[in-house]
This record gives sequence, C-alpha cells and structure tokens, in this order.
Amino acid sequence: MRPLLLRLDHFGSFRDPVDVDFSDVDYFALTGPTGAGKSTIIDALCFALYGTVPRWGRENVIAHALAPSVAAGKVALLFESDGRRYGVVRALVRDGKGTVRTKEARIDELAGGVPLGEAWEAVVRPLAEGEHVTAEVQRVTGLEYRFFTQCVVLPQGRFAEFLHAAPRERQDLLVQLLDADVYEAIRQRAVREEETARTSASLARDELGKLSGATAELEEQLDGRLSALRRLAATLDADLDLLRARESEIRRATRERAAVAERQAALAAPRMPDGVATLSSARRAAAEAVTSLLDEVARLEADEHEADEALAALGGRERPQAALTALDSRDRLTAQMESARAQARSAADSLESLRSALQEAESAMAEADRRRDRLRDAHAAADLASRLTPGDPCPVCLRPTPGENTPPQPTAPTGSAASGTPTATTAGAEDPRTGSHAGAAVHAHAGAGASRVVVRAPGAAEIRAAEGALATARKEAERARTAYAKGETSAGMYATQVTRLEAELAALPPAVDRAAVEGRLAAIAKAEAVAAEARTAVRAARSRLRQAQTEAERADRRAADAWRTLETARDRLLALGSHDDPPPPLARDDLHRAWTDLLAWRDEAARAATAALAERDEELAAATAGLSRERARLAERLREHEVPLPGEGTPEQLGAAVAGEVARVESRLERVREARERAAELAEELAAKEHAAKVAHELALRLRANAFERWLCAEALAVLVTTASGLLRELSDGQYELALSDRTEIEVIDHAEAGMRRSARTLSGGETFQAALALALALSDAVARGLDSIFLDEGFGTLDPATLDTVATTLERLAAGQERMVGVVTHVPALAERVPVRFEVRRDTKGSHVRKVGP
Repeated sequence: MRPLLLRLDHFGSFRDPVDVDFSDVDYFALTGPTGAGKSTIIDALCFALYGTVPRWGRENVIAHALAPSVAAGKVALLFESDGRRYGVVRALVRDGKGTVRTKEARIDELAGGVPLGEAWEAVVRPLAEGEHVTAEVQRVTGLEYRFFTQCVVLPQGRFAEFLHAAPRERQDLLVQLLDADVYEAIRQRAVREEETARTSASLARDELGKLSGATAELEEQLDGRLSALRRLAATLDADLDLLRARESEIRRATRERAAVAERQAALAAPRMPDGVATLSSARRAAAEAVTSLLDEVARLEADEHEADEALAALGGRERPQAALTALDSRDRLTAQMESARAQARSAADSLESLRSALQEAESAMAEADRRRDRLRDAHAAADLASRLTPGDPCPVCLRPTPGENTPPQPTAPTGSAASGTPTATTAGAEDPRTGSHAGAAVHAHAGAGASRVVVRAPGAAEIRAAEGALATARKEAERARTAYAKGETSAGMYATQVTRLEAELAALPPAVDRAAVEGRLAAIAKAEAVAAEARTAVRAARSRLRQAQTEAERADRRAADAWRTLETARDRLLALGSHDDPPPPLARDDLHRAWTDLLAWRDEAARAATAALAERDEELAAATAGLSRERARLAERLREHEVPLPGEGTPEQLGAAVAGEVARVESRLERVREARERAAELAEELAAKEHAAKVAHELALRLRANAFERWLCAEALAVLVTTASGLLRELSDGQYELALSDRTEIEVIDHAEAGMRRSARTLSGGETFQAALALALALSDAVARGLDSIFLDEGFGTLDPATLDTVATTLERLAAGQERMVGVVTHVPALAERVPVRFEVRRDTKGSHVRKVGP
C-alpha cells in the first residue's frame, strides 16, 4: 500500500481543507514544533483506511477526530495497492447531543493514469459503503488494522529496548512485538474444544447405551417371526373365504327368519275396532232422531212467525213510549216552573228590602263623612284663629280680620234651624264667600273690640269618634252593597230559569190520554213476551237438531273409518298371503260380518307363520354354530403366531389383524436395523470425539508449558536476528551484522574490527538506532510483506550530533536502497534539513497548516 494524496477537512487540529501530496516523493519528513499536528497527518491516514487511530485507545472511539467546536469533518485518501488505484472517504458529523458519528464511508476503485486532481471522479466501480469499508480496505491492502499500525509506524524504540534486555525480558518483549499471545488464545480454544469433544462423546455414549437392546439376536428373531407371519398371511385367504361363506349363509337365514317374523307380526296387527257390532243400530237411531227434530223445528218456527205477525200488527213501542215520556216531562216541567216562579217572587221581595237597607247605609255613611269633615274644619279654624289679630289679612280669603269697630258679616244659614242642623258659623260649614269652612269660622267668631280672634276647637277624641263612626258606616254600606248584589243575581237567575222552563214546556207535543197510552204499551209487552218465548223454543229445538246431526255424522264417520281400516288390513294381509289362499272378499252389506270373516282367515295364516318361524330358527342356529367353529379354528392359528385377536373376529378384522402384525413386525425389524446402524455410527463418532478430546487436551497441555513459549521465542528470535542482520549490513554499509550467542544473547559482529563479536549493549547511540531499525524492518517484512511505505515517528531530539548524523545517514541509505516510501516525523531541524522533501507543519489560532518544501 502506497499513499498518493491525503485530504483533511476539519480533522483534528486542521480546521481548513488541506491536501498532502505523496505522489512524487519517496523520502520525506514531517517537520514542525511539538503539537503542530505532525502526528495528526499519520492519524488521518490511518483513520481514512480503518476508521480509528491507535493513540485514541479503543478501536470504536471516533470522538477525537473532531475538535469540540467543529460540527463536521472529512478525511479522504487516494492510494495504490497491487498496481490498482483506490479512493476511500470518511465523513463525520456531530449531532444535536454532541455525539460524533460517521455520516459517510465508502471505498471505490479508481482509474489509473488520471491526474490526481481528477482521480476522485474517475470511479471504475464502487467497492463498499458504511460498516463494510474497513473489511474491504483489509482485503485490497492485505493488512489487518493491528498489523498496519505496527508496520506503518515502526516501533524501533521498542527494539532498542529489545537489544539491551535480559533474555527473560527479551522473551516478554518478543511476545508483545510478535503478538505471540495468540498461542494462549489457541490454548484456550483447545481447552474449549476438549470440553466440547468430551460433551459430544458423553452424549454419544448415552445414546449408544439406549441402543444396547438392538442386538443381532433380536434382529434374527424378528426376521424369523416376519417370515412365519408372511406364510400365515399367504394361507389365510382360503380360510377367510370359508368364513365369509358361513357369514353369508347366516345373513341369508337371518333375512328369511326376519321375513317370516315380519309376516307373523303383520298377521297379528289387525284388530276389530271397538263398537263395530253396535255401529249399525247406532246409525239408525241417530237418523231417526234427526228426522223427528226436523219436524219439531218446523212446527216451532211456524209458531214464531205467528207471534211476530201479531207483534207487528200492534206497531212498535217507540211512539207510545215517546208520548208517555212527553207526558212525564210535561208534569215534571210544570212542577219545576211553579217552584221557580215562587222562588222568583221571593227573590224580588228580598231584593226590595235589600235596596232600602242599602240606601239607608249609604245615607248614614254620607252623614258620618260630613260630620268628620265639619270637625276637621272646626279644628283647623280654631288653630288658624289662634294666630290672627283683628285687622290682619285672613290667610284664606285675604280680607282683613274684623276688628273692634267692624261689624261681623252675617252668613247664610245652611240648614234648618227648626231641625237643629248646625250652621257654617257654628259647625265649620263652607263659607259662601270664600269656599272655606275655616275662613267662615274665623270671620264668624271675631268679636268687636277683641284683641285676638277666638274659635272653639273640637277635641281629638271627638274627631277620632267621628272617624270611627265613618269607618263603621262604610263597612255597613259595603255589606249592604254585597247583599244587594247577591239578591239581584239570585232574582235574575230565578227569572231566567222560569223563562227556560216555559220554553221547554212549550216545545213538548200536545197532551194525550195517559191511560190509553199505557194500555197500548201493555199489549205490546205481552206480544213481545209471546214472540220471545217462541224464539227461545226454536233455538232450543235447533240446538237439539244440531246435536243429533253431529251424532249421526259421527256414527257415519266411525263406520267409514271402520271400513277403511278393514280394507287396509285386508290389503296388507293380501300382500303377505299366497295366491293359493288369499283373504276372503268383503261383505259390503254387513261391516261386522266382513271383519269377522277377515280375522278368521288371519288366525289360520298366523298359525302357519308360527310353524315356519320355528323352522327358520333351527336353520339359523345350525349356521351360527358352523361359523363359531370356523372362527375358533382361525383364532387358534392366530394365537399360535401371537397375533392379537380383534373384537368381533370378522374376516376383514382377522385379515387386518394379520396384516397389521406383519406391518408392526416389519416396522420393528426396520427400527432394530436402523438402531444397529446408528449404534455403529455412534461407536465411530465416540471414538473420534474421544480422540479429538485427547488431542485437544495434549495441545492445551503443551501450549501451557513455559518450554513452548521459550522454544517459540527462540525460533522467532533466530529468524528475526537473521533477517535483521542482512538489513543492518546494508544500513551500516557492510560494517555490522547481528548474531545470537549460545546463551541466546544478541551480539554484534563488527567487520571493521576483523569480525569481532561483542554484546549489543556495547553499541553507541547511532549504532543502537541502526540495529533497532534493522530489527523493526525485519518485523515489518515478516508481518506485512509488500508494504510500500513506512513512517518513523520516534523522538530524535535527545540524540547528540554524532548519533544524529549516524541516524540521518542510515535513513538515507534506507530510502536509497529499498523500493518503498520512507517518512520521518521529527521536530529536529538538523535531521529535517538532510531530508530532500519536507512537509512543514505549523499551527496558529486558525488551526494546523502544511507546506511542502523541496523538489
């Protein structure tokens, strides 16, 4: 695998899109200060291929690919492998929860010979997408992820420790470098395989134990019994045919006996119906009764017709009944009218007295009202006069109040002096000049020479008494009005009732003679009673006639039924009898004699049928005995061959029993043979599983021993040192080789010192770097043959100038002497300056940047 073009877009510390072009370089250096992003380029190359980076820890961790503030990023790698060009792309995105996930992953085969700028669009065929990309990368490169990480970034630092380590420490390092712990996994797999094999062997042993009954003796026994059963089945058909013949004979005898028994039962069935002997006389008596009742009904119907004509001659009872009803109504209305007139006169008299009482009550109420008013006016005048002096204007009439020289003004009397009615000046009557009771009182009582106007005022008790008398008068007047209204209503009601009764009386028909009307109604009632009696007699006679007719019809039906029953019985007996002795013909003139003749013939035929039935019973018993003997003989043969006997033992059941036993023995024989074959297979399987368990046990035992690990490491160390020795000779320009001592310690052969051998611990810093690089390259060739590119990402800052010069010279020889890309990751300027092509990596506030320097 050789990278051609690496594109980083927001990956790690690279915030802007960056292209790293490896297409025209074989030896280059990634330079820059610590933390600039040099190793990120190696991480991006590894992530593009496998979706993860070694220094991130777990293989499924991808969160470190994006900076915390970056939402999306992409890595794309264009590379060659086995002469073909490929492009792999992985895009990342950060979701709303902050989780980084793979948005896109794909690998395509690209067309060769196309400029790198156009290569991404020159897709020959898509190879894989999504989670299948990593597996496809392993297929096209031939490198798994763990081998790629060992071979791209060579662990020469670990091999520097390896050179100086003690044998035991070197063995542990070699196990780690060679991934030799795979043999522990093999041992554990062997333990599991042993357990699985032993479990399978146990199961096979258990199943084999269950098949222990399937022996050769049992197979031979079943084979012999099957042959005997087949011989029995071959000779059984003739016996079964004889048995079927016996059964057929029994079925024939049974049918014949059933026919005779059926004839006997049919002969016993006919029975003379009850009452056949007296049926003829009963029919005659019923007919005579019907005839007699027909005559009686005709006579009674004539009597009924005569009564109806007499009733019709009298006419209906509607007109006389209506006349009688009118007479009753006239008498009733006349009596009611006289009563109403008397009540009307009484009501008129009461109304007149109520009118007088009402007038008196209203006069008393008016008088009480006037007295109360006079008392109120007198009280007001007295109050007014007490505040006036002579000569002041009257507040009522505006005239001056009379003084000492002013004669009083006379007032006209308002009442009769003879009657003692109070005047205006004394009782507060209305002043004709002013219209005021109070003004008149004031002027009337102003005395000559008086310095004040004096008027006598009525007391409060007198006024309250007047008001109480007025209230009482009002109540009396209201009661009088109510009584008068009721009397007036009652008088009107009685007057209306008299008018109505007079109208009803006038509407009645003229009066007739009551005695004549009642006599006519009595005659009609008598004629109706006679007609009703006649109708009752007719109905009773007709009812008796219907009963007699019903009895006659019933007797006829009984006779018809008896004749039909007789005819049916004779037809059935005729079908059962022989042509030589048929049933006698029916005597149509005498039902009883016809039944007697038929039953006599039936009794004779029944005796003959009884004799025939006895003969059939003897024949059937003989046939049944023969069948039992044949069946017993066949049952004995079946018992000799151990064939289970069926329930009824019919020929079909016996044949089926033999066939079933043959099939059962055949099936059991087949199962025994299959069991024996299965037992043989299980025996072979048991032996194989026990052998596999033994082999797995031995393998696990051998791999668990420390000697195996020592032997494995010794062999691997010998191969690794031999390969590294040739590489070291090239890197040191033929001066050094590596070799193993008898104590498996690594020694250096120094050809500049006449091939002197010395311990690897005596190597200088530069010599140690050369030897460690040779060991790392040897491991790379062993693990991933054909790898076209390697990277050295080790610290060179601690090397002195001489050692650093040796390292630079070694790397130059490595790049010149092998057909592979060599990349060095360093921040040492002296080393970087000796590399022809440099990718200078720097980092600022906007992220990391790359600049290619060199030819």
